[in-house]
Amino acid sequence: MEPRFVDRLGVADAVTVANAAVGFLAAAVATIDTGLAAQLVLLASVADGLDGVVARKLGSTSAGEYLDSLADVASFGVAPAMLVFVVARQRWGLADPSMMAVAAFCVPAIFVAMAVVRLGLYTAYDVGNGHTEGVPSTLAATILAAAVLAGVEDAAVLLAAAAVFAYLMVTRVTYPDLFARDALAMGGVQALAILAPAAFGRVFPLLLLVAALAYLLLGPRYYWRDAECDLDGREVGAREVEGKRS
Repeated sequence: MEPRFVDRLGVADAVTVANAAVGFLAAAVATIDTGLAAQLVLLASVADGLDGVVARKLGSTSAGEYLDSLADVASFGVAPAMLVFVVARQRWGLADPSMMAVAAFCVPAIFVAMAVVRLGLYTAYDVGNGHTEGVPSTLAATILAAAVLAGVEDAAVLLAAAAVFAYLMVTRVTYPDLFARDALAMGGVQALAILAPAAFGRVFPLLLLVAALAYLLLGPRYYWRDAECDLDGREVGAREVEGKRS
């Protein structure tokens, strides 16, 4: 008897499902090696971008957008939350009840909850619009993972960042989708941060962190351009883009 998914899921869906598996590995490995867990979160981010490329080249299925959001919950909700929690546990112990222990447990839990809300809203309202409301969970996870690889070891800083992202993921701040060339450049930096996180004084995680923070802070205001690409990769003028948005 064939599994139900045979002939219903495509190659892009397989990449998406692999992304979810990597997310679980990142969460599990965080209890052993936070640096490796951060690398796996970035690997999941690369896979998340790759499934979109594969879908455009080979086609997608009706299940694709739902699988993508479900996988993102694991890779960019649970995995980075677990990473932050483990760093806090290692730094603070958390054996006895305290305000730090409450924060170490509650902030990651809230981060996961808001990631689920954000991804559900994205699937329902934002897919295919060329932009999205709220900080993308992928961006939040990338910043947290890059910070760990760049040497940020202060649990309070990571918990504060996770708390801020939990709020920003469900705001109405609008983020434009990255141009394909910019997404490719970001993916290249992510790959270098994964393969050589300690090279040249951790330059690749630091570069990724700076680039991701720049998009976080400046993207909603300055990333809109006079020309954008339509779904076929063709550049369209600003007036046509505005017509599509309205």
